[in-house]
Amino acid sequence: MAEADSVAVIGLGRFGSSLALELMAGGTEVLGIDADEEIVQSLNGRLTQVVRADSTKSEVLKQLAVDEFDRVVVAIGSDITASILTSSVLLGMKIPVIWAKAVTEQHAVILEQLGVHHVIRPEAEMGRRVAHLVRGAALDYIEIEKGYAIVKTAPPSRLHGVPLGRTALRKELGVTVAAFKRPGEEWRNADAETVLGPDDTVLVVGPTRKAEGFAQLR
Repeated sequence: MAEADSVAVIGLGRFGSSLALELMAGGTEVLGIDADEEIVQSLNGRLTQVVRADSTKSEVLKQLAVDEFDRVVVAIGSDITASILTSSVLLGMKIPVIWAKAVTEQHAVILEQLGVHHVIRPEAEMGRRVAHLVRGAALDYIEIEKGYAIVKTAPPSRLHGVPLGRTALRKELGVTVAAFKRPGEEWRNADAETVLGPDDTVLVVGPTRKAEGFAQLR
């Protein structure tokens, strides 16, 4: 099963299980690995394959052919030592792409120092995202990288009925309307000729503070 669009997920707690099931829903084959038999049984039949195993042992991962996977996610959150040891074993197996969940800043630093390709902190990232939504008028918010974001919001009245190319939006506010959606319709790319109305929704791209500032306009 270890082909281009297959992923091994090690650690099937709330984050790992959610990730594995979402990958399955998208048509990706998933090998799930966890040390807890109860968790493994709960996901039996819901993933392509799910096994109880000690992921800190290289011989175990080799028996499961994890070294044939292009992508592996270490989603272990309850045992930092196991997360670090598993990541180290995977790096020694020359896995092309490893994602690992970190539960603390120190944990993240250690994983990065080991050489893990992608280190994520889901709780911290979600906390930052929700904070931006709570304090602003955005309907949704995604930080592309530090200081740059996409914000989903309603267009301010100054943009209603005017082609975007005539609004000097980028020059005055430092943001770009990348896409828009009318009620009951699909998302469409915006261009200089796009005319927005009060019931539309837009995706605005730009520096975080400026994109959030745009969402505050009425």
